[in-house]
Amino acid sequence: MLWMELVLGLALLGFGGDILVKGAVRVAQKLKISPLLIGIVLVGFGTSTPELITTFMAIFQTPPATGLAVGNIIGSNIVNILLVLGLTAAISPVLVNKKSFRRDGIFLALSGLLLAFCLILGIINFWMGLVMVATLIGYVTYSYFQERELPQALDKDAYTGPTLHAICTTILGIAMTLLGARWLVNSSVAIATMFGVSDTIIGLTVIAVGTSLPEIATSIIASIQHHNEIAFGNIVGSNIYNALFILGFVALFRPIQIPANLEISFAIMAAATLGMLLFGRMGRISRIAGVILLLCYGGYLYWLI
Repeated sequence: MLWMELVLGLALLGFGGDILVKGAVRVAQKLKISPLLIGIVLVGFGTSTPELITTFMAIFQTPPATGLAVGNIIGSNIVNILLVLGLTAAISPVLVNKKSFRRDGIFLALSGLLLAFCLILGIINFWMGLVMVATLIGYVTYSYFQERELPQALDKDAYTGPTLHAICTTILGIAMTLLGARWLVNSSVAIATMFGVSDTIIGLTVIAVGTSLPEIATSIIASIQHHNEIAFGNIVGSNIYNALFILGFVALFRPIQIPANLEISFAIMAAATLGMLLFGRMGRISRIAGVILLLCYGGYLYWLI
């Protein structure tokens, strides 16, 4: 039964990721906005749902597991850049529209600075949460209207069906990847436990990577199908959403005390974010760069263990 759940989880991730990418491309074509923005807003935010659920459960349990909640966000952002982006680029070089990324890079850096400020304060209170959520809403609104003003190239193969169908396809793809990720994580934990693997190793590998499985599946499939902007935008959007919305939104209901032992992990996240900003400025992430990112993630895991 566990092995069947494992196989079904993998199948759902692959099939759901394929549907998600196709739906996202269709939505971008119908709304006449760039695939990068769709990757950031719809795909990136949608695939970050596991992090949102994990953070909510950690904060509202008794006593609150604040270390797990904040560590989940920092760890997920590290995984998104070093593992997800590394895997995607190692399979196929990722091309980035430098002009479009200039705006998104600014907000990605701003989200990191706000999170750093919260770490210095040692708490994310209601007002800080409000600032973070408002920043995200402002970013999405500004990005949408800016994209609408840009001329879009005509595509002879553009999707001509109803917009609602394209949106429903995208939502179905998100749901399938999330369900596939859940089945895969649950079965992997059970199988690892059955073979005597320690809880620490399971937490550092299966659980940490598990919440990023939707991003992994979506970005790799988008890259294989040569929708590089969706692949890259998915990662950028997930990291902005993790830092601003998940922690900010949860803080509106309950203040989040930040443990003092996350400085090194945050520094690694900041360095990884800076690296992604530099890649975005260059406009291309090569296979060699992807392998380097994967090696950095391996080094990070070794340090954790």
